[in-house]
Amino acid sequence: MVSQQVSALERMLDSGNFSSGCPTRVVLDHVMSRWGVLILVALSDRPTRWGELRRVVDGISEKMLAQTLRTLEADGFVHREVTASIPPRVDYSLTGSGGELVERLLPLVDWVTEHAPAIVGRS
Repeated sequence: MVSQQVSALERMLDSGNFSSGCPTRVVLDHVMSRWGVLILVALSDRPTRWGELRRVVDGISEKMLAQTLRTLEADGFVHREVTASIPPRVDYSLTGSGGELVERLLPLVDWVTEHAPAIVGRS
């Protein structure tokens, strides 16, 4: 496993992925932000409305939910669909690349869920 980690690190360094101006830093910041991960995972099963996202992503403010959704939409991970009705209905879902990303995120989230009690218990 260590040799795989070293080669992955070497590939990242060779391609400049850790440099300060690299676009990967921007995308990682958006995706791996506190709220970005939770919103992406919340959208992993089905399209979801604003109010339900607020309930599922407990603790997020309206401002942060709106800001994070706009960012993830601009990055091409989230699709926003407005249905003309009174009041207007807005559904959020993952795009193709958003779904691909979440497939990779879910194992990390599963690992964190499994190990968080022991890790936090050490503090």
